[in-house]
Amino acid sequence: MAVLEHFKTFDEARFFALYQALTENGFGPLDGEIAKLLKFRPQAIKKIALEKRAKLARQWIDQRHNAELCYELFGTYLMRGKRELVTGFLEKTGVKHDNGLIEDVDHNTPAPDKIAAAVAELDQKFGADDVTLYLSMCAEQWPAVPGLVELWKKRSGVA
Repeated sequence: MAVLEHFKTFDEARFFALYQALTENGFGPLDGEIAKLLKFRPQAIKKIALEKRAKLARQWIDQRHNAELCYELFGTYLMRGKRELVTGFLEKTGVKHDNGLIEDVDHNTPAPDKIAAAVAELDQKFGADDVTLYLSMCAEQWPAVPGLVELWKKRSGVA
């Protein structure tokens, strides 16, 4: 549940930035769920400021402890706006992929001895926040890779 633990480290500004990056045609990624919660028609949700919708979405995720939804949000955010971060990590650590998509996650894992150098290089290009976000996803899908979970925990401040 690394992604859920990482989600809990977000302050409102960080979550809003992610939520805003996933907005399409004025709708946030969870606006449909927020509309149902508030008993709004889907179109009427736009009357609420995006910041408020993001805050409600964050609370909704937190209350449900939904790791799958966090994984999906993080993955969508990275693949839409930071695909080079994902593909860079995969290439630098020897994971076979097709433009960031991995076919056999169980048998196609990052080389432990290449992770630190890959992360250091990606930090320079993309910033530590997004790299650490991606590491939470890596820790979720490859928990047995030596050092990966520990690296993510150290960077995110999760105990």
